Amino acid sequence: MKQILQGMLLGAAVTIFPAHAASNGQAQATVAAPAAETNAQPVSITVELDQKVGAYVPIYRWFGYDEANYTTMRHGRELLRELHDLSPAPVYIRVHHLLTSGDGMPELKFSSTSIYSEDSSGKPVYDFKIIDGIFDAYREAGVRPLVELGFMPKDLAADLRDRHEPYQVHFPQSTVSGKSNNPPKDYGKWEELVRVLTAHLVERYGREAVLTWYFEVWNEPDIDYWHTTPEEYWKLYDYAVAGVRAALPEAKVGGPASTSPGREKAYTFLKNFLEHVNSGRSAAGGGEVPLDFISFHAKGSPKIAEGVVTMGLNRELIDVDKGFELVASFPKFRNLPIILSEADPEGCAACSSKMNPANNYRNGTLYPAYTAAAYKSIFELADRHGVNLISMLSWSFEFEGKDYFEGFRSLATNGIDKPILNLFRMLGMLSGDRVRTSSSGAVPLETLLQTGVREAPAIDAFATRSSQQAGILLWNYHDVNRPAPSAPVTVTVQGIPAGVSRVLLQHYRIDDTHSNAYTVWRKMGSPQNPSADQYAELKAAGQIQLGTSPVWLEVKNGELRITTDLPREGVSFLHLEW
Repeated sequence: MKQILQGMLLGAAVTIFPAHAASNGQAQATVAAPAAETNAQPVSITVELDQKVGAYVPIYRWFGYDEANYTTMRHGRELLRELHDLSPAPVYIRVHHLLTSGDGMPELKFSSTSIYSEDSSGKPVYDFKIIDGIFDAYREAGVRPLVELGFMPKDLAADLRDRHEPYQVHFPQSTVSGKSNNPPKDYGKWEELVRVLTAHLVERYGREAVLTWYFEVWNEPDIDYWHTTPEEYWKLYDYAVAGVRAALPEAKVGGPASTSPGREKAYTFLKNFLEHVNSGRSAAGGGEVPLDFISFHAKGSPKIAEGVVTMGLNRELIDVDKGFELVASFPKFRNLPIILSEADPEGCAACSSKMNPANNYRNGTLYPAYTAAAYKSIFELADRHGVNLISMLSWSFEFEGKDYFEGFRSLATNGIDKPILNLFRMLGMLSGDRVRTSSSGAVPLETLLQTGVREAPAIDAFATRSSQQAGILLWNYHDVNRPAPSAPVTVTVQGIPAGVSRVLLQHYRIDDTHSNAYTVWRKMGSPQNPSADQYAELKAAGQIQLGTSPVWLEVKNGELRITTDLPREGVSFLHLEW
């Protein structure tokens, strides 16, 4: 086992400090960090493994992207497999444009399958070749679809008196302004399209498999993704779920995948949708309106302020807070699963840092540190409102054939994993129950909601415990991306089971010198055509790395203590086994 663990150490050489007895009788280990100024205020974190605060639901294991056709490309297939491998629980994938017409070639913010067309007499013609390739790739990678039913096929899209755009509008123009986001000219044909698709999926992939999937109707119908009224969306939803249920009566259906409830218009849209469902009056034949899960989106708002990237964590958390509050206000829906089917630092994955310099946060350590801080807060908000959160979907994947580290919101670039993907690998090692943590460096949830992290940094922890292991996620986050000294952090772990005398510590780290291909690439001179040796080095640097060698710690009185210097925008994961 020792050889296996040592083989996991992929980072630069580090100093290893053995465990030694602390003056208070606790076992103590010092975890080395890269050389850095460390005159920041010391932080004390306590993890109480015997104090459960709730079940750990793996909400991290959901991902999505605009360009459905990237799924079947070289790096898309590779990344799907990596996403499968990072989680012990099934990973779900959501994409736009599963029903859109076109030649199957992806563009930024556009894709197509041409599943539906009509002959000269207006009779539907179905072609499953492209969509089968996408879903086959999911099956081969071992991931599951969240089937987003959108957008409108060309021959089914209605003509609108006040809209005269072509079917497809190309990026960087508003790609959602085209006719592909019009309502159907015939709702009966729309229902039949959805029924035929669902029946085909059941036939090809098996009833039991498809019953584990989710069917979501459209995307962000409260903005220009939908070119008519909210009431027409209710109708679109009713006919879509009728089509799904006609083919698979037990299928999980939901929506409305609306935008940020922190904005009044979006909040009203979500509220009115829930009231429509609650009314029990479906446009598709009357009676009950099926709803098995509720989905909406939550987004932050980064910008450049005083010359530096400044994140907007509070905006994303306000969206989550308002959405949870609204769902909880409906007794009928309070216990339904909630899928945050996009939850991100901002809204446009395809807008690179060339278009918006603030988006360069996506390449380095700020993105994972932000996401770690958001992760704990979203769980706390779910607890506060008593709702059933199952998903925090990251709208990020990869952009095939683009420049290295161009600044798209992506998990990998040209097959090189970015630091954010290692944060999701850390989250995949959490399991069991969430347990109580406290930190002298924490920023209160109310402050996070009101202003974000604008004064002292948020240095905090999130922890879980299962029968023979525990996981502790640590982060040093600030909205304003300015250089700052590392923080000396002491983690006291309490409540280790009686009879356990030794614990194996594996300390994973994301910072400038660990789990970070971006800094390695920059040191190489930022090559856009790396050599074979450089590419291999970048591939290795993109994997999750240990900050130190694994070490066995002696437990004293059910406790142990771990100290480390945690860099600004750094993330650590302490994995304990006994």
